[in-house]
Amino acid sequence: MKLTYFSIFFFFLSILSCGSKKSDTIKVIADLPKSLKESSGIENLNGADNFWMINDSGNDNELFEVTPKGKIKRVVEVVNTRNKDWEDLASNGSDQLFIGDFGNNNNKRKDLAIYWVNINQIQNNKVIAIKTSFYFQDQEKFPPKKKDRNFDVEAFVYKEGYFYLFTKNRSSKFDGTTKLYKLLAQEGKQKAILIDTFVTCQDQSDCLITSAVLSKDKNELVLLTHNKLFKFSDFKGGNFFDGVIKEISLHHKSQKEAICFKNGELFITDEATKTEGGKLYKVLN
Repeated sequence: MKLTYFSIFFFFLSILSCGSKKSDTIKVIADLPKSLKESSGIENLNGADNFWMINDSGNDNELFEVTPKGKIKRVVEVVNTRNKDWEDLASNGSDQLFIGDFGNNNNKRKDLAIYWVNINQIQNNKVIAIKTSFYFQDQEKFPPKKKDRNFDVEAFVYKEGYFYLFTKNRSSKFDGTTKLYKLLAQEGKQKAILIDTFVTCQDQSDCLITSAVLSKDKNELVLLTHNKLFKFSDFKGGNFFDGVIKEISLHHKSQKEAICFKNGELFITDEATKTEGGKLYKVLN
C-alpha cells in the first residue's frame, strides 16, 4: 500500500511540474499594479525607457506611463474622451499615440472611434485628443446575425497616413478568420474598407487576435493571440497578409491583450485574473 501511495503522489507531482513548466518563449519582467489589471494596450515611443498603457472598458479615460519595472510614473487624463471600450494602442513612432476605442463584443456599436494624443501637449497630467470616428463598409445590421459577427476589433496599427484594423472574430461558426480594414487617419468620420482576410487557426480559445504592432521600420507586423504570435514580413504597403508568415507558439496561455516593440524587442501584457496574469513580459529570441 505504501508503494501505491508513493506512486500516486509522484504521478500527480509529475503532472503539476509539467503544467507549471516555464515558457522558453516569453519571460516575466515585471508585475503590473492593480490599477492596470485590465491592461489592453501598450506602446513605446522612439525607444524611450518607459511604456504607455491603457485599460479596457469599465475603466477611466486615462493613459499610464509605466517603467520597465512596472511602476507608474504618471497618469494622464484624456479629458475630451470616454473609455467605452479602449482595446489597443498604436503610434506614429515619435510623439503621437492612437487609442482604439473600438471594442465591439456584440457587434452593435455605431460610435467606433480612434483618439489621437500628442504626448508633447500633456499639461498638468491632462491632454486633449483629436477624434477619428469610423464605420465598417460591409456592416449593414447592428448586430448582424450570429454567424456574421466579425466586427469586433482589439488590434490596429498606423502606417503612412492610414489605420489598419484587425477583427476579433465573434461569429458563431468560428473559423479563425480575421478581417483587415483600412481607413484614412484623419479627423472626422471615415469609412473602414475591407481589404483582406487571414485565417489564424481553428481553436477559438487560442486564435483570436487581441493586439497588433508594426516594427519601427514598418517592415514587420506582429499579431497577438492568447498563446501565439503571427509575424508577417516582406509585404508591400498595407498588404500584410501577402508577406512571409511565421507562426510562433508562446507556450504560455493567459489573457494576453497588448504587444509592442521597444528597440527591436517585443513586449506583452496580460490581464490579471484571480490566479494569473497582470504582468509585463519580454519575448525571448
